[in-house]
Amino acid sequence: MTHDMNYLRLLAEKFPTIESVTNELVNLRAIMHLPKGTEYYFSDLHGEHEAFIHLLRSGSGVIREKIDALFRSSMMEEDRSALAALVYYPTTQMARARKTEQNYADWCAITINHLVIVACEVSAKYTRSKVRQTIDPRYAGLIEELMNTDGTDADKRVYYREMIETVVQVGCAEGLIKALCHLIQQMTVDQLHIIGDIFDRGPRADRILDELMKHHDVDIQWGNHDVAWIGAMCGNPVCLMSVLRIAISYNGFDCLEDGYGINLRPLSMFAATTYANDPCERFMPHVLDENEFDPVDPALAAKMHKAVTVMMFKLEGQLIRRHPEYEMEGRLLLDKMNLEKGTIQIGGKEYPLTDTNFPTVDPKNPYALTEEEQNLLDGFQASFRHSERLRTHLDFIMSHGAMYKVANNKLLYHGCILVEEDGSLTEVELGGSRHKGRALLDYLEMHVRRAYHSEAPDSVDLIWYLWCGARSPLFGKDRMTSFERYFIDDKALQKEHMNPYYKHYDQPEFCEAILREFGLDPACSHIVNGHVPVKHGDSPIKAGGRLFVIDGGISKAYRSKTGIAGYTLISSSHEIQLAEHRPFHRGNDLESPETYTTVHIVERMPRRLMVEDTDAGQRFSRRIEELEQLLGLYRQGVFGEA
Repeated sequence: MTHDMNYLRLLAEKFPTIESVTNELVNLRAIMHLPKGTEYYFSDLHGEHEAFIHLLRSGSGVIREKIDALFRSSMMEEDRSALAALVYYPTTQMARARKTEQNYADWCAITINHLVIVACEVSAKYTRSKVRQTIDPRYAGLIEELMNTDGTDADKRVYYREMIETVVQVGCAEGLIKALCHLIQQMTVDQLHIIGDIFDRGPRADRILDELMKHHDVDIQWGNHDVAWIGAMCGNPVCLMSVLRIAISYNGFDCLEDGYGINLRPLSMFAATTYANDPCERFMPHVLDENEFDPVDPALAAKMHKAVTVMMFKLEGQLIRRHPEYEMEGRLLLDKMNLEKGTIQIGGKEYPLTDTNFPTVDPKNPYALTEEEQNLLDGFQASFRHSERLRTHLDFIMSHGAMYKVANNKLLYHGCILVEEDGSLTEVELGGSRHKGRALLDYLEMHVRRAYHSEAPDSVDLIWYLWCGARSPLFGKDRMTSFERYFIDDKALQKEHMNPYYKHYDQPEFCEAILREFGLDPACSHIVNGHVPVKHGDSPIKAGGRLFVIDGGISKAYRSKTGIAGYTLISSSHEIQLAEHRPFHRGNDLESPETYTTVHIVERMPRRLMVEDTDAGQRFSRRIEELEQLLGLYRQGVFGEA
């Protein structure tokens, strides 16, 4: 390929001499022949910060496997467990060692030596420059010396021991240990892919995002719960009420108040007064985790839950009426209630209501907010917009996220690709244009970005449709039956029907067609999918290994369905592995990961994959071509060296 001369002149500004070009060529060609880095895929974290952070820091059990391989013949099982726990939780484990070790200085020296060995093992397939970029700059020079000192030379061994002894003597051992532990964690997980739904149900999505922002290479495929939070920040009132409803219903007050500084006091006062004599039995929160900072009485939480739910249904009605093209008139139910009779008309049939106490609903104008409700909404919108930490987290989700990602022969998306009963792609009309398959996802992503960055009204409204619309690929169901579950005891009405995608995705030819839609070769590519928990006894491996569903129930709310606590898909240079996790319990930071995680090899590579086989390798290959042309121009005298 011959590159444009203007482009090559720009490249010459970065590489102004023959020597600089040749150095870069040598570097890139060498990198191309290194093994590819290990990629980790997680899905549907749903605020379960403790479990996710443990999985991330432990490499889903891989770090313990490395420790066992290195030290099985020289270290007792208990000591290997302690070393693994130190890597995951250096601060707490060093505090424990200070209390239990008779000679803490000796323990530090021995531990540093062990950690250096592990760090060398997990970083062996990376360039020194990449490792250097990952090391805490305060300890970069020291760690590089320790990792690259030849232990077979007697003089070098003395030099090595002296470095460690001096570190301990001058009081820097704990900082060095933390830096080594962090390096091991980061080098174990080269690329981190999050297949959607970071928020909701679990206690602290904010802490998950803090952890993700520390990682050197992470991408996010948005889930419907994530776009609901994006919509709330954009000012979409229905998304905002949906976010509050779910957070309150799962006792998520710590995330709202301590995590993001959302002021719930006005809501609690309004709910306590408005529903003073209402037990709100169907609105009692699911207490899967106790609040650490902001405990709320369950009876008051139930009243708050009902208050935001009624507001949500009102605001939904307003939005649906603004957008008849959404074809969601079937969700307009407040105006179908007869509170005097205690019934509701749906589909020409009358059903009894389980709750007839709607003091804020005007039968003549049921979708209008009261003045007090409007004041609450205004306050919440301001509170969300002024939360700097929430804005930082959502900025990160936007800059590192998308509707889907194609990476290293993997197609990643959260929900589904909309199809008809026969498996053909569904064409969706929105905003006066029609789209299907990949084009539909691109169109919807454009509107999410417009909503977030410019708050275009139609785009802001469309985010709510992405959350729960019948033709939303992030939702993947025909309707969201929240109203029926709250107010009507009829299982048939509460049923949400899945898109036909979920009938077809175990068929190889169906998955092959989707891969081709996104420009991938089905013979060597896979789909990684989340959103729908794999039920107990079902396999997460679909279509003969072409598709992996990795929502295995890391969220406590789903574990009764799945029987486990989530999956991690791990793609290394040798193989693809599926790690199946059992529930993580607070305080189990010394638990041996092999009792917590079961790892299955699901596909072995015909040969070891190198960097040249990856997307990065394709980019490097193009850069090598460019540099070779630039080198020729220098040697021909067309360009002069600086």
